[in-house]
Amino acid sequence: MEIVIANESHIKFAQTISDTITESAKVRGTGIAQRSPEYIIKRLENGNAVIALDEGKFAGFCYIEVWGNKNFVANSGLIVHPDYRKQGLAKKIKKAIFELSRQKFPEAKIFGITTGLAVMKMNYELGYKPVTFSELTDDPDFWKGCQTCKNFDILTRTERNMCLCTGMLYDPDVKKITLKKINGKAFKRLKRMKEHLFLKRNQNKK
Repeated sequence: MEIVIANESHIKFAQTISDTITESAKVRGTGIAQRSPEYIIKRLENGNAVIALDEGKFAGFCYIEVWGNKNFVANSGLIVHPDYRKQGLAKKIKKAIFELSRQKFPEAKIFGITTGLAVMKMNYELGYKPVTFSELTDDPDFWKGCQTCKNFDILTRTERNMCLCTGMLYDPDVKKITLKKINGKAFKRLKRMKEHLFLKRNQNKK
């Protein structure tokens, strides 16, 4: 297994990456914005992505988006092919894309929004902290990317103040970050809150 910086030679995987993201969104039922092959290709071409390959077979992917005149970057689209899940690959990809972000954009704040408990834990380990959406980029193009998510109506209804996703931020200007021991119960409470919002949303539709 190798995790490398993506380039034009990986364009052949664009459709597979797009399909994997779409299928994962269907399975989870929450908070994954769909990405077209054309969208993926642009990320492969500009060197702002990493891809995991197993002897030439697609295994995982994640990309960088640049916002707010390079003041913010987001690590987005983290996905692992079903054949390679539950092997710790997502954590390795997450670390690789984080390191690439720090290398290419050392002054930028790195952020992400996610409903996934596992991703939240990975972010904590890298130095992220939970924040309100107001602390993230206000670039409207970033938030337009949420339009393909099935929960977009929640985001718009709350005037972009909250959604089922949790915002997390790594600030390089914070020189000393005390990483508290992750409290499993706290994460479970957060997850239950998100699930409650999701269920309430579905009930209101009926």
